[in-house]
This record gives sequence, structure tokens and C-alpha cells, in this order.
Amino acid sequence: MTAVTLDFTSTGWITTFQDLGRSGTEQRGVPTGGAADQHSAAVANLLVGNPRGATLLENLGGELALVPDADVLLAVTGAPARVTVAGSPADCWSPLVVPAGHEVRIRGDMSRGTRTYLAVNGTLSTQTLLGSAAPDARMGFGQAVARGSRVLLETAFRGFRHRPFEAQLFRLPVPVPRFDDGPWVVDVVPTPGMRTIAGIREVIEEATYVVTPRSNHVGLRLDGPVLHPDTDTEIVSHGVPIGALQIPHADELIVLGRYRSLTAGYPIVGVAARASLPLLGQAGPGRELRFRWIDRETSLRRFARRESEVRALGRAAAEAFGALGFTAPSPAPTPEPLPQPLPQTM
Repeated sequence: MTAVTLDFTSTGWITTFQDLGRSGTEQRGVPTGGAADQHSAAVANLLVGNPRGATLLENLGGELALVPDADVLLAVTGAPARVTVAGSPADCWSPLVVPAGHEVRIRGDMSRGTRTYLAVNGTLSTQTLLGSAAPDARMGFGQAVARGSRVLLETAFRGFRHRPFEAQLFRLPVPVPRFDDGPWVVDVVPTPGMRTIAGIREVIEEATYVVTPRSNHVGLRLDGPVLHPDTDTEIVSHGVPIGALQIPHADELIVLGRYRSLTAGYPIVGVAARASLPLLGQAGPGRELRFRWIDRETSLRRFARRESEVRALGRAAAEAFGALGFTAPSPAPTPEPLPQPLPQTM
């Protein structure tokens, strides 16, 4: 393994360490968290020979730039972005060699998606909470990378010559999502909660909703028409899946994200299909969304098809990188014990 230093010359609005989130922690009151666009994060890692859940970087707005002190293999995925190496254009959604001392710059197109992901072959040195590098602001675990930061990387990549203007390193079967102009269509599976609000299915199906600036990592808040139950009876709070469509007392629709907790007594009328969750992770303020009702079986088939594409990429990448003599880093460390609360002063 080789130790490499990554010097960050720009980190845009927000850049954080990220991965696919925590496993088995929600029963302890800690949300799963993890990359908002799980598909882009997993593909970025596979493109550089990492396990899909390895630590990488998530950038939200602005320009991310860094300089390695040794040759590295990296990949940029997520929202459409302009990528350059030492000022020369480079490809997204493809393995990319960055020579030592050359600056790579990444600027995402915020009009077509909010997040870009940067994976580097190897293991990034960072703290973890309950076995994950994913931030959790409520736990005081920020994981931000600031301009001027120096991040250490352990990698088996030894470098080989590949200039920016040459053909792609590999022709891998990369499942690149579409980021269309106009409203994005999100598939939704209805839930029994829909029966508590007469006519809500038709309202949601026919309306166009707009993501508001009040949205955050807990959920997307959408402007658009909603209906409310005829009764004031509170619903007993319970756990909800990622992508749940929740109708609070206010006239808005909320799509819960990876840092959601309980229902807070509000009705859940549907759940976004798993294949649509990455698209929701890229939806920023001003983005128009349309919802399309589908059944559970269709949702499962579409996710299975997407998962099959990702697995095919993983196999192809492992074969290609194995032929070059380097393999995936070791798996992530085992979960750490939950931090104890600070003692209360009297």
C-alpha cells in the first residue's frame, strides 16, 4: 500500500466524507444516513475498484478541487459536472488517472442535480461513527472537508501512464442515470394511509410539486396541493421507510430522506420506489417533481434491474483492475459502540 496526501484547494459550498450509511443502528435511535444519491456513490466506488460502500466525498454546490502528491485513480459521478485535470477536460462516470501534482477540478451543474461524488481508489482516512463515515449533525458528527484540508489515502494503485486526451481506460458497463430537463417523474407505491384521506391519490397524481429551500437531509418539502384527513385524530408515531410521502398539518408534501425518524403523527400516503430514491437525492430547490403511482411488484422489478446493472459493473471493474494488479481495499471497520451522553450539570 502507498500513502498519498490529497490537498484540497476548493471545497465549494459543502463537501463531506460520505458512504452508504449505517447498518442496524435505527433500532438504537440513530438514522441510517449516508449518501443522498446512493446509486451515484456506489458506482463511483466501483469505477475505481473500491467496495461500493467505501468512504468517498460528496459535494453539494460550488467547485471541488484537489491535488494529489502521487498518481491516483478516481471517478466523478452524480449530477452532470465539468471535470478538468490540469485544465484539460476529463470524463465523468469513468475511471480517471490524475498524475501527482496535477489539480482536478469538479463543478456540478446545479440546474440538473445538486450532488457530485468523488471516489478515489483506496481507503480515505477519516473518523467513523457506529461504523460509518456518514455525517450526522444531530450527533455532532459533521465530517466536513474544508479548503486547505489535507486528507490521507492508503492505496494499492501504483500508477500507469494515461494522458487526459487519450481514449478511456476501460469500456465498462456503467449505468448512468438521466437528469432530464423539466419535471422529474418519481414512482410511488401507495400505502394503507392513503385510505385516511379521500381523493389524495388523484390530487398527487395530477399535480406538479416544487422542492422548496426549506428542504434538508431529513426530507424534501414540496409546494403543491394536498388534502388532509377529515378527522383530527392523531396517528400513533411509528418508524417509516426512506422515501415516505408524509402530509403534515401545513399545506405541503414531505418526502422523507435518509435522516428521517418517526411519523410525528402525520399520515403516510405512499413510499417512493427504491429505484427513484437516487433521483430524489439529487432534487434541489426549484426542482419540479411529478409522482406516478405503481404497484409493489413493479417497484421491485425496477429496483432489481438497477441492482443487476450495478452488480455487472462491479464484476467488470474487479476483473479489469485485477488484471492491472490491484484490488479493492479492505472492508470498512466494525461498528463502534454508541457514544455515551455527557453528564448533566445540576
